[in-house]
Amino acid sequence: MRTEENILVKLKNAGIKQNDKWLVKGVSLEVEKGKIVTLIGPNGSGKSTTAKIALGIYKEFEGTVEKFTNKIGYVPQKISIDWTLPLRVADFMVLTDDLNKGDINEALALTGVDHLIDKNLGNLSGGEFQRVLLARAISRKPELLVLDEPVQGVDFTGEIALYQLIKKISEKLNCGILLISHDLHTVMSATDHVVCLNGHVCCSGSPIDVAKDKEYKALFGEQASQTLSIYEHKHDHVHSDDGDIKQKN
Repeated sequence: MRTEENILVKLKNAGIKQNDKWLVKGVSLEVEKGKIVTLIGPNGSGKSTTAKIALGIYKEFEGTVEKFTNKIGYVPQKISIDWTLPLRVADFMVLTDDLNKGDINEALALTGVDHLIDKNLGNLSGGEFQRVLLARAISRKPELLVLDEPVQGVDFTGEIALYQLIKKISEKLNCGILLISHDLHTVMSATDHVVCLNGHVCCSGSPIDVAKDKEYKALFGEQASQTLSIYEHKHDHVHSDDGDIKQKN
C-alpha cells in the first residue's frame, strides 16, 4: 500500500541542461520501499542522467528532488577496473568500504556468488561479475538501490535470472529500486512501475500499460508492443535464480 512514509526519493519536473541543450527535462517519479521503478528509453534518452539526478550526483538542475534516506546502493553503467590486477572478489568488496566478514558473506550469498569469494575478478563470467557488483551494492543493506543497466555482458537467459534476483533483493531487503533497462520485455516480470523516457517522460505506468501506449510504440515499434502483450503474465512458469524454467504448482 502506498504511503508517504514509504517514499525514498521523489523527483518533480526534474531536468538538466548542458551547453544550452536539455539532456532530460520534466521528469517526475517516486520510488517507494519494496517497489521497483524502471526507466526505459533509447540511447541518449536521459535514463542515466535521471538516475544521477536522483542520486544527487548533479548539483545544478531544474525542478526538485527530495530524498528521504541516505542509505543508498549504486551499480553504475560503467566501472573501470584494471583486469591485470590480481584482485579477488573478497578484495573488491572492501575496496572502498570497511565491511565485516559477515556482511560480505551475506551479500554474496544473497546474490548467489558466495562460492566465488576467493576467485580473481578477471576470471569471472559476465553474469558472475554483475552479481558481485550487486552484492557490493547491497552489502550495507541500502534502503534505495539504483541500478544502471545491471545486466550488461549477460546473455538472455542470464538477464532473466538477474532480473528475478533483483526482485528477490527488493523483497528480502524491502528496499526501493530505481532500475535502468534497455528492454521492457525481459524486465517486465520484475518491475512495478515503468517510466519511458526520450528526453522527457513519454509515458508511465504498469509495464503492460506502457507497452500499449502510442508513445512506446513509436519508440520501440508495434512488434515490441505485441510481443510484450503476448508475454503478459498468462504463462504458467517461473524463472529460477539460475535461469531455469519451472512449472508453477
